[in-house]
Amino acid sequence: MVVTSHDQLGNSGRKTGLWLEELAAPYLVFRDAGLEVTIASPKGGRAPIDPGSLAEAGQTEDTRRFLQHTEAMDALAKTVPLSGVNQSDFDAVFFPGGHGPLWDLTHDRHALSLIEQTLAAGKPVALVCHAPGILTNVKASDGGPIVAGRAVTGFTNAEEAAVHLTDVVPFLLEDVLRRQGAAFSAAADFTPHVVEDGLLITGQNPPSSTQAALTLLDTLRAQAPAS
Repeated sequence: MVVTSHDQLGNSGRKTGLWLEELAAPYLVFRDAGLEVTIASPKGGRAPIDPGSLAEAGQTEDTRRFLQHTEAMDALAKTVPLSGVNQSDFDAVFFPGGHGPLWDLTHDRHALSLIEQTLAAGKPVALVCHAPGILTNVKASDGGPIVAGRAVTGFTNAEEAAVHLTDVVPFLLEDVLRRQGAAFSAAADFTPHVVEDGLLITGQNPPSSTQAALTLLDTLRAQAPAS
């Protein structure tokens, strides 16, 4: 799982980071299924959590469980530097969102290469909410945008407007993905929506996190050799 290291919400003077539900729900899905999970970030060390996702309104059963999960909290406090992550050591990659990734992971050469190399190796990649914005700088084997002609979703323009950050974010990911030729789809604001296109899995918003993780888990199980 790859999370942001960025904690400044543009020039607003407010803090941001990862959105806790988007890390907590998938992490627990994977751990409950018996998978080993490594959490990485561009800078390594403690990853910032968006304060809004720690407020009572942002809490879920999964976030509360995660915050009481010693192993999970330790992993989040000691994330592995992304520069040391090699796709050959992992079966899949999952990118939680939050606004932070729009500023660092979208331009992080290690993150971009990890997605390109993981997909090229025939392994699944999942991204939720704002994390699909990272795909805007990921290239296909022909050098074009990875999303061209592919079905994807992500945090919508309407959802960005609903949280009053349209003029704060560096770009609107829905607009850029559409311009790059993606077949972008969305459900109603803040309702679960997950799109699977081959090995690329995208979720629209925080409530899509669990389903995105379950979809990734299904893909891994389908790839597992028969016992």
